[in-house]
Amino acid sequence: MTVHLRAHHLLCMLTFVGEGYTPAFTENYIRTAWRLSSGEEIEVVDGPDDICAPLLSGAAAHCHNESVVARDRAAAQAVGRLLGIAVWKGTRIYPDAALLKRLRRNFALGTIRKACDECEWSELCGHVAERGFTDVLVAPG
Repeated sequence: MTVHLRAHHLLCMLTFVGEGYTPAFTENYIRTAWRLSSGEEIEVVDGPDDICAPLLSGAAAHCHNESVVARDRAAAQAVGRLLGIAVWKGTRIYPDAALLKRLRRNFALGTIRKACDECEWSELCGHVAERGFTDVLVAPG
């Protein structure tokens, strides 16, 4: 199977500790984290993805906002630069231990966090990184 992620969720998955917008969102993200931890391949998509799904029926769904799309662009550029690949719709990435370690190291250093500048979760994610990514739910099996 394949996990469909928008580009900025390549960063979010690094610090996910079980907090989210709603209980349904959080429960869905936990299931997605389990899939990523078991090594399911990631396919980058444009717009809402497997993580966004529980928010799409709500009137206040922000998943289509330009600020979120801009976050995707910034994350795709940063991750792509780091990995030496083009990250866009259809890019496939395997979340193995080496990839997660490399992404987390660069996240902690701040080299791939430009996309996080306006995110409401940025402070929490910064704390998770400062604590060495303990208790994260996306980890190699």
